[in-house]
Amino acid sequence: MSSTEEILCTTCFSRLTVAGEERLALEYKRKFASENHIDDFLSAFLFDQNTPVQSVIHSLKYNGKFKIGIFLGKTAAQILSTKLQNWEADFIIPVPLFHSKKAERGYNQSFYIAKGLSSILNIPVKANLTKRIRYTETQTALSLEERKENMLNAFDLKKRKSIEGSKIILVDDVITTGSTVRECGKTLKRNGAVKVFAFSVAIAN
Repeated sequence: MSSTEEILCTTCFSRLTVAGEERLALEYKRKFASENHIDDFLSAFLFDQNTPVQSVIHSLKYNGKFKIGIFLGKTAAQILSTKLQNWEADFIIPVPLFHSKKAERGYNQSFYIAKGLSSILNIPVKANLTKRIRYTETQTALSLEERKENMLNAFDLKKRKSIEGSKIILVDDVITTGSTVRECGKTLKRNGAVKVFAFSVAIAN
């Protein structure tokens, strides 16, 4: 059995829908172009309900299957390798969880995706530079405006000088409205990051 099949059967893997360039360009325009917090973004797959990509991300987030995160990070990086390399990023930051949510879950799923990404790009992961400074309720049932309000001023830096002049890839599992990475990107830019790029395994409507 291949390493891919250990995570996702061949049939299920073939059902993952790759996000095309046209869709990514449209989503960047919809979610990020009106502000300067995110300079570019990439997602490997389209996220839909009751599909294999939802199942594997759910297993990563709630069932403690860390290998899935590494696998997804590697797979997405291989699909998007050329564009990711063109970003010429200095390091990778996983979107942080609030401390109580991380303690409850026991880990940050985006960290494992970042590890997979790092292994392909040979760019270091720096997971301890950012922090989520307030609890935010789950975004699932919120409207676009509610999501923006929910994430407002949710992030800060632990080591401010460590990102000055840097180009950073910000990693999340799924980007829906973009509110989370946009707010985190705003914090990074405010503290001296030159470029912030958003990367996720999947993009949702």
